[in-house]
Amino acid sequence: MTKIIEHLEDVTIRFAGDSGDGMQLVGTQFSETSGFAGNEVNTFPDYPSEIRAPEGTLYGVSAFQVHFGTHNIHTLGDYIDVLVAMNASSLKVNKANLKDGGIIIANTEGFDARNLSLAGYTANPLEDGSLQNYTVYAINIGKEVKAELAELNIPTKIASKTKNIFALGLTYWLFNRPLEPTVNWITSKFKGKEDVITANVHVLQAGWNYAEKNDSFTKQYIVDKSPLAPGRYRTLSGNQGVALGLVVAARKANLPLFLGSYPITPATEILQAISGFKKYGVKHLQAEDEIAGICSAIGAAFGGSLAATTTSGPGLSLKTEAMGLAVMTELPLVIIDVQRAGPSTGLPTKPEQSDLLMAMFGRHGEAPMPVLAAASASDCFAMTLEAARIALKYMTPVLLLSDGYIGQASEPWRIPKISELPDIQPEFATDIEEFGPYRRDPKTLRRMWAVPGFQGMEHRIGGLEKEDISGNVSHDAANHEKMVGLRQQKVDGIANDIPEAVVDGPSQGDTLLISWGSTYGAAKTACEKLRAKGMTISFLHLRYLNPFPRNLGQILNSFQRVIVPELNSGQLQWLLQAKYLKPITGIHKVQGRPFKSAELEQKISEILTEKEVIA
Repeated sequence: MTKIIEHLEDVTIRFAGDSGDGMQLVGTQFSETSGFAGNEVNTFPDYPSEIRAPEGTLYGVSAFQVHFGTHNIHTLGDYIDVLVAMNASSLKVNKANLKDGGIIIANTEGFDARNLSLAGYTANPLEDGSLQNYTVYAINIGKEVKAELAELNIPTKIASKTKNIFALGLTYWLFNRPLEPTVNWITSKFKGKEDVITANVHVLQAGWNYAEKNDSFTKQYIVDKSPLAPGRYRTLSGNQGVALGLVVAARKANLPLFLGSYPITPATEILQAISGFKKYGVKHLQAEDEIAGICSAIGAAFGGSLAATTTSGPGLSLKTEAMGLAVMTELPLVIIDVQRAGPSTGLPTKPEQSDLLMAMFGRHGEAPMPVLAAASASDCFAMTLEAARIALKYMTPVLLLSDGYIGQASEPWRIPKISELPDIQPEFATDIEEFGPYRRDPKTLRRMWAVPGFQGMEHRIGGLEKEDISGNVSHDAANHEKMVGLRQQKVDGIANDIPEAVVDGPSQGDTLLISWGSTYGAAKTACEKLRAKGMTISFLHLRYLNPFPRNLGQILNSFQRVIVPELNSGQLQWLLQAKYLKPITGIHKVQGRPFKSAELEQKISEILTEKEVIA
């Protein structure tokens, strides 16, 4: 039978099943293969906080969403075009986000009486007509896998774990994805385990062949290559971007790199990635707790290293006292916070942007600190470099905000040449005659950095207030006020060393949409859609949150209305209103899920329409 070929601009596919069904694995493989095929890609791992949630339950569903296309893929995808459902609960949880006319690939094994009951179905949705608005491929994947491997003497335990790979093969046929990248990955991943390699490679091909030969699969979809800039590309997650950014920053600065951290979701992958760079002289410590992690990093900074520590919200709470120590000692330190939903343990695997005020003010005493925020997975690399540059140039700890969405999401990243990256030049004290541990550069107000071991440059260190220039412990009231003011002036002065804010669209007018962090993709896409409908709206994304770009106040006053969407209850909104005395309209979401561009588009339209009615 001749298959119909249809070209699409973009597609959102979601792999869903139990935590043990390997949805994260096949979703990752699909996204990397799509990148290999030349598409723009944005991903969203979505999994429960339990290590192994009860099988078949609604709250145990694990999923991986891939949005891929020919251009402008800034979001995880608003609605699902193709849902791979390995059981009844994965269908129940995700059906509401499936487009009318969308495709469902359902593993019928997961729709037996027990699974239907756990999902809350009174009848089998694959048989009761409730899915008539969708194209449904109901396949007994276990049976197909068993038949494929019957003559290969593959152990049942191994064969049963390949069902996800069969489903992956089906989707590869559906979107004409090449098999070779995944075959190569399987061969490398399971080197020395020939049974595992044989089973997975055969089952991957079997999934492709099933769709190729089955008359019910009547249509194959083609998503053309993206017009990406020339260069070498790789798939990069935000956490990988941070790790690479730290390694490259240390190399650019010609300094040893030290990472002191404690594992915490969703930041753990940074520590794991850093551990793979030992051959480059990178040192890391998996500390016994968050406090030990940051204190070891402060010690490394005192010793002359580019030092960093990584964490998420609860860990940032534990690090606050040591962050004050880093401010007092004025040592270069990069602190990465991959935000997650709180408070307390909260929703540990879900993203949120609710640590902004803690990043700004979450230390006792007057403890100013530069705060940056990455916009996307690939931007995590660039902003980590920038955080290191600022920390070393100004002798200050710097806090970089990411979150669980962009930290674990991935996208194609053009590998830059070292020569394209900004210079990072640390400065160490060398003149004993001029040395004073708190003698400052008149332009940057950075204090001198003297590595321990140099005779004549011994100096006090610790959390007690320091005397100006000498660095001796001082309890003098006037000196304390002076030092507090100098540390604040130093941070404020960084505004003269960062790019001015750039408005996308008219530089003045009725409405300005401002995003920060991971809201970038949804906000930018919503803005583009509104413009396509004839609305005039300008867009601005902020990567520098303390200090703000020096021209931000002027920009805000050039617009009648400013709208700020955030994955919190309005923290940037509050900061902007407090600093610039400008009323800000907030769009807030605190659900542990990123914004959809469609929901932002709708909410912004409602705000603009409301204004027109009032006027």
